[in-house]
Amino acid sequence: MSYKSLHDCVLDLEKNGELVRIKEEVDPNLEMAEIHRRVYDAQGPALLFENVKGSPFPAVSNIYGTIKRTEFLFRKTLDKVQRVIELKADPTNFLKKPTRYLGTPFTALKALPMKKRWGAPILYNTTTIDQLPQVKSWPMDGGAFITLPQVYTEDPDKQGVMNSNLGMYRIQLSGNDYEMNKEIGLHYQLHRGIGVHHTKYNKLDKPFRASIFVGGPPSHAFSAIMPLPEGLPELTFAGMLGGRRFRYLQKDGFTLSADADFCITGTIVKDKKMPEGPFGDHLGYYSLTHDFPVMEVDKVYYRKNAIWHFTVVGRPPQEDSSFGHLIHELVQLLTPQEFPGLVELNAVDAAGVHPLLLAIGKERYMPFRERKPEEILTIANRILGTGQTSLAKYLFIAAQGDSERLTTHDIPHFFQHLLERVDWRRDLHFQTRTTIDTLDYSGSGWNAGSKVVIACCGKPLRKLTAKLPDNFSLPKGFTQPLFFQAGTLILHGTKYTDEDTATKELASLIQQLDQVQGMNEIPLIVVCDNSPFASATLNNFVWVAFTRSNPSHDIYGVDSSVQNKHWGCKGSLIIDARIKPHHAPPLIEDKTVQKKVDQLFANSGSLSKKLLKSTV
Repeated sequence: MSYKSLHDCVLDLEKNGELVRIKEEVDPNLEMAEIHRRVYDAQGPALLFENVKGSPFPAVSNIYGTIKRTEFLFRKTLDKVQRVIELKADPTNFLKKPTRYLGTPFTALKALPMKKRWGAPILYNTTTIDQLPQVKSWPMDGGAFITLPQVYTEDPDKQGVMNSNLGMYRIQLSGNDYEMNKEIGLHYQLHRGIGVHHTKYNKLDKPFRASIFVGGPPSHAFSAIMPLPEGLPELTFAGMLGGRRFRYLQKDGFTLSADADFCITGTIVKDKKMPEGPFGDHLGYYSLTHDFPVMEVDKVYYRKNAIWHFTVVGRPPQEDSSFGHLIHELVQLLTPQEFPGLVELNAVDAAGVHPLLLAIGKERYMPFRERKPEEILTIANRILGTGQTSLAKYLFIAAQGDSERLTTHDIPHFFQHLLERVDWRRDLHFQTRTTIDTLDYSGSGWNAGSKVVIACCGKPLRKLTAKLPDNFSLPKGFTQPLFFQAGTLILHGTKYTDEDTATKELASLIQQLDQVQGMNEIPLIVVCDNSPFASATLNNFVWVAFTRSNPSHDIYGVDSSVQNKHWGCKGSLIIDARIKPHHAPPLIEDKTVQKKVDQLFANSGSLSKKLLKSTV
């Protein structure tokens, strides 16, 4: 079926045992988020909060809470969309399997946005910002936020829906210095399409009008985060994925989504910025308060039976992880087109996506001599120079053909493969004083930090061990050596104070390790604040090691040297992944709210009994 509205989707999920209605009054200030996180962790159903404190509107979350449920939402269209992508990846597929692709051109054609001339559901009524569910997810959040917004803007040089951008840029509804009902905050980051429009409008006298859609068919929110090539409007993709053309209309100079549940219209003030944040974000830390653009609110429209659609982000995995899975499934065939020679790419969700990228590439440049990283370095540079992947901080890339079972999605084996082959004197390639993800505070400044490419190719150079050498010892300040897996040792370090002290501490560790025989079989060492935690699970390891370190500042090595400006080390590579004073604080739940939700679950049989795993 094609959902005409979010309400249709809610009823379908409920019919299939995939949604629970919560009838008790729940506070959008921290309580709804606490309930959502518990249900998500249990891989439970979507949640319809029917009685939101302080708002006349119900709210729904966790509809994408499992991969199976997300695929269920798009079960009628995924195959058709996949066929369109297959033809884009290789048009000759049509000649090879004409019967498979007979209807594909019509799928794309039927997806074109459709202008609604009368009877648009979104025009049912208007409200004000303070009447919307004021969802606050984490204790230090600066106010209430829209967490699944669809922000619509148009190119001032080529206006119209076919030259539009629909992006998911978080919106702060309240708090800080925003005047309630008149101003809201607009947060967007590097490599976002709205920035291109903003730059153009700043040079013109035209008002920079924007519309923020919330809700609508599930394909609309998904399309707002889909990484599409410039020039391909997200509205078209929304039509394909939703199996129903994106309906829109114009009113008072603004474009409205006819099928959205809510639409906030307003003008982005070109030369005005206001403090936005903090906000508990998807790296598992707060993104701190910074100045961002401001939108002056014109109107807030809503449809009959409107439902506020929200999610809760935090340390991954969370509900938005299903987006990443589905995006990978849809675009994997386009990868060779975008990155020639690339076989596989995995932006590791548990590490916050951008901090850690794993890749496999082809190595074909010199097949007549001993294999070493050559073509994969070219591929790595292409990855770091393209769109969202340019925000990667650690890029580990291996060569296809060195192991039959190598895949970026078996992360422990990928690290084993790489650590068996890497030559730290040759295979480290740094980019210093560059841009990193806006949400990553491990660098030397806001949006500022470094990157490192670690490229390996060839036969194994060592056999890894998960046993400490007989003469292993640690200097003062380093304790609790634990292996995450063979070849990867985690150490507990003293609390980080400053860079000079850290340099001296790591120098003493390096001096000590240089005296230990057998350390070649332990090529990677991570220093952190809690080695039992970091070594306990894969998710803990990648989150600690790669979100809390800045390659140029926090990578050290035993027997290191610089040759012609190329840094490397003969012995173990060491990553200092301790929390630094300039890091953003990690996300911690409010204990009082947790106890209140404990009581709600204890008193509500209708909720606790239905907190079941997904059945779809």
